[in-house]
Amino acid sequence: MEQLLVGNESEGSRLDAYLAELFEDRSRSYFQKLIKDGKVLANGKAVKPSYEVREDDLIAVDFPEPEELRIEAEALPLDIVYEDSDVILINKPKNMVVHPAAGHYTGTMVNGLLYHCKDLSGINGVLRPGIVHRIDRDTTGIVIACKNDRSHNSIAAQLKEHSIARRYVALVYGSMKEDEGTVDAPIGRSPADRKKMAVVADGRHAVTHWKVLERFGKYMLIECRLETGRTHQIRVHMAYIHHPLVGDDVYSSAKSPFKTEGQCLHAYLLGFVHPSTGEYMEFSVPLPDYLEKILKDLRND
Repeated sequence: MEQLLVGNESEGSRLDAYLAELFEDRSRSYFQKLIKDGKVLANGKAVKPSYEVREDDLIAVDFPEPEELRIEAEALPLDIVYEDSDVILINKPKNMVVHPAAGHYTGTMVNGLLYHCKDLSGINGVLRPGIVHRIDRDTTGIVIACKNDRSHNSIAAQLKEHSIARRYVALVYGSMKEDEGTVDAPIGRSPADRKKMAVVADGRHAVTHWKVLERFGKYMLIECRLETGRTHQIRVHMAYIHHPLVGDDVYSSAKSPFKTEGQCLHAYLLGFVHPSTGEYMEFSVPLPDYLEKILKDLRND
C-alpha cells in the first residue's frame, strides 16, 4: 500500500490526474480504473476519480501485484561503442526502443543487451536491467547501461548531480538571430494531452543550452547541452521557443520535406567518471546516415 500526503501545489487537482502526474509510467485511465475498483482511498474513504485533492489529504493506493514478465534475450545487432566489466555504451539506431514497455516487449535495446551480456544491474527491475537513462525511440545515439549495481548507483548519482556530459545535435525549423542561448523552463505533463510533455508552471526544473552549428535558411543545425534530463526535454524546449525539431510529429505541426522517420535528434557525445577507476571518459559517435544525407542536400541547395 503506497501512502501519499498531498502538498499545497496539488490543491484542487483531480485525484486521477494527481496520481498520473506522480507516477509517470502509469496513465490517467489506469488510475481511474484503480479508483473505481476501490483500490485508492482519500483519508480512509473511497472517492471518485473526479475527487479534488486538498492539501494534507492522505491518499492510499493499493497497487495490484505486477504480472510476472520474462523478457527474452534476442540476438540483435548492437553497435557497441565501449564495453568493460562495469559499463557498456551502445550507439542506438532509429526505431529501437531502449527498454520493454507496453506494446514493445521484443526488439528493444534491453533484449539485445540480455543476449550480449550475462550480467546487468538489477536496480531497475526485470523490464529495465542495467538502464540508468534512455533516449526516445526515434532519437539516435549513445546510451550507457550498467553491468552491476555499484556502477548503476555511480552513474545514476552523476546524472542526478548533472555532472555527466551529454551533447545532442538537432535539425530545427527557422532561423535565430543569436548564435547561442539557454532555455530555462519547467517541464511537466501537458494539461491538454497527458501523452505529451509541455512547459508548465508547476513542472520540473529543466535547462537546455543550445548553439547554432550551421544555418540553412529555413533550417538550422544546432548543438544542445542538457543540464537536466526531463522527458522529451530538447523537443519540448525547442518547440517552446518556436524552433521545433524537423520530423517531430508530436511537438511540431509542420510536415517535414525530408525522410526522417521521426525527429532529427542525435545524442552524439557522452562523458562520465568511470565507476571503478574514477577516470573521466568521453565518447562520441558520428551522425546517422539519414541525417548526413539531409545535411548534404541542404548544403548543396
